[in-house]
Amino acid sequence: MDEAGFLSLANATLADMMERLDAAVGDVMDIDLQDGVLTIEIDDGGQYVVNKQAPMQQIWVSSPVSGAGHFDYDRDREAWINSRSGAELINLLAEEISSAAGQPSGLEPSESERGHT
Repeated sequence: MDEAGFLSLANATLADMMERLDAAVGDVMDIDLQDGVLTIEIDDGGQYVVNKQAPMQQIWVSSPVSGAGHFDYDRDREAWINSRSGAELINLLAEEISSAAGQPSGLEPSESERGHT
């Protein structure tokens, strides 16, 4: 993927996550997207930072629960995948943020995203 394609995909991913999180947990967490950095602050003082790394063509995550992670885009799975664990970015954040918020994060896959009709 060229740099423009990466930036377009990464920016769309971050914007989508911001919108979904803000709609679902924006009343219990501070969620902000500025200059390509998504910041999610939780009540206990912990903070998630999700940002794009264009030189590596990765999305990097700093999590108060699971630590640091680097995610590469997998075209076949149409998902950002942790380069070490194989976990999907969206699933990792959905689980951790839902747990911290005590409610669904908004990142859980919809029925259509799960392949159901």
